[in-house]
Amino acid sequence: MASRSVSSRPARGVASPRPKAAPALPGYLVLAAFAALYVGVWTEWSLPVWVHALYVTASVVAFVVYAVDKRAAGTARRRVPKNTLHLLALAGGWPGAIVAQQTLRHKTAKRSFRAAFWATVAVNVLLFVALATPLVATLLDQ
Repeated sequence: MASRSVSSRPARGVASPRPKAAPALPGYLVLAAFAALYVGVWTEWSLPVWVHALYVTASVVAFVVYAVDKRAAGTARRRVPKNTLHLLALAGGWPGAIVAQQTLRHKTAKRSFRAAFWATVAVNVLLFVALATPLVATLLDQ
């Protein structure tokens, strides 16, 4: 009797299983934490109007771009480059991107994309704190 080796690849014509989507709760918790931080910074040091406009506008644009990419993913149309999505997140559109990811169920499974996305969120939040608070001035004075 010949032994058969078991292949980890799916049989021809059988789609490979998709990676499991990331849960929504962590993204929404990060949004809530940032909202609390944002309100705290705004009340303590007051933020210029353009900062509010930047986050709102970038978030709306990010949501729309995610929707366009989601629609293109289901058709043969050209996709939005990943770098564009990451630049939008870095520019302050990450709150809208999180909402888009969860409501549209788009870009929630691929780990490499998620890791880069969360890195852009971290950089944006760190820049926000550094530029919107006296933190940088305090560090430079020491």
